[in-house]
Order: sequence, then C-alpha cells, then structure tokens
Amino acid sequence: MQTYLRKKLAGFTLMETVIAIGVLAVMLTAFMAVFGPATRGIRRSINVQEADRLTSAMEKELATNRPTASGTGSEAVTAFHKAYDWIENSHQANTVVFAYQYRGNPNSLRRDGTMEPYLQRTGQAGQDFVVQPMFRRRNDPLFEQDLKALESRVFFVKMTQLVFDGANGLRLGTPGVITPPPQPPGTPVLTGAKADSFPEAVIPFTAEFFEIQTTDPKFLRTGGKFDLIRYTKPMFTRNVAVRR
Repeated sequence: MQTYLRKKLAGFTLMETVIAIGVLAVMLTAFMAVFGPATRGIRRSINVQEADRLTSAMEKELATNRPTASGTGSEAVTAFHKAYDWIENSHQANTVVFAYQYRGNPNSLRRDGTMEPYLQRTGQAGQDFVVQPMFRRRNDPLFEQDLKALESRVFFVKMTQLVFDGANGLRLGTPGVITPPPQPPGTPVLTGAKADSFPEAVIPFTAEFFEIQTTDPKFLRTGGKFDLIRYTKPMFTRNVAVRR
C-alpha cells in the first residue's frame, strides 16, 4: 500500500501540467504587456543618446577632407566641397551617409587617416583597440571593412539645407537641392559650380538620423536590399552647420 502511494504521488498529472503551462503563459503575456513598451523605450533612449554623440563626430567628419582609399588624391577640393556634396546627395541610394562605431586598431592606419578594423575577438579597449565613430558613404569601399568590427547599430543620415525665408528665419529646404541665399544688390557673383559659386561661408542644415534594424553587410552594401525611401520617421534630428 505504501509503495502504491509513493508511485501515485511521484509526479504531476497531465491535467495539472496543462493548467500550469496555461497559467505561466498568462503571466508571461501580462509581463510583456507591462514591461515590453518600457523595454522598447529604454532601447530607443539609448539609441538616441548614441545618435546624439554621433552628431559631434559628424561635424568633425564634414570638416575633414580625407584622401581616397587608394591614396591617389582627395575626394573633394576642400572640406567645404565635401560637405556641400554630402548634404546635396545624402538622399541618394549609393551616396547615402551611414553612421556607426567600430573597433579600430590604433597601431594601423589606412591611407585616408582612419584606423584599420580590429578583427580579433580579444583585447583591451583603449589599448589594443579604440571604439571609433565613423561616417561613410554607402559607395565607400572601406565601409564594408568597418562592418567587420562593428561596435554599435548602424544609422543613416539624411541632410537637408535650412534656407533663409525672410522674416520667418530658417526653414527646411528641398531634399537634394542646395539653394544660395539672396544677396544684397551689387554683391560680386562667384564663378564656378556648386560649392565654388555658393556665396556664403556657412551652410546650415538639418541632419535626420534613421535607425537600421540590421547590420548585415549584404543588406547595407551597394546593390543590397537597403532602401532609404522606406524610412520615413527619423529617430533623432539635429540642426547643425558646416563652414567654408
């Protein structure tokens, strides 16, 4: 008799197991309903802070005229020419600007002055590698190299000029177009094209940061499925300016 009782009490019945699983499912659903939005809010807040830090790095990058990856010359005549070109063409598929952070090797520099990616999985930050903020166009051949040592999410930036609108001050201009501000009568007209003919020393613009959900190089690289047109709501926006 005692042996029979011990066997009977040794485990749960099928009905008890089903009820327990049902109760657990209800509890998990309630937990996700309460804490899911909070978790998404925390993640968004962290991403916004990261994009905010990247804004300063973007201003520095636009003020730096780097040689090409081959070292055979500069991508632009001056940093102002580069900034002008980036603002004007940041809405295009192949010249969209990506923002990210990667692990760079401080002991190995590339021809454009940036650090080679640190590809080892071990190492001490600040000694063996440095987490480096970077902005590159999609068609930059070094972009895919940096992705191998990625240290953050990837954002892309749409830049749109802020144009002077009389008494109303600055307003958002047309994406992909840089409009020279009106000049007083008698002002000498600059010759040349694009940046050379821009009459002011400063171009104010709005930088819109969009978060990309994947860091897959096949998705992001030129010819990949990434399409900036599908992103309509920026995660973070900041008004900045570049100087001649």
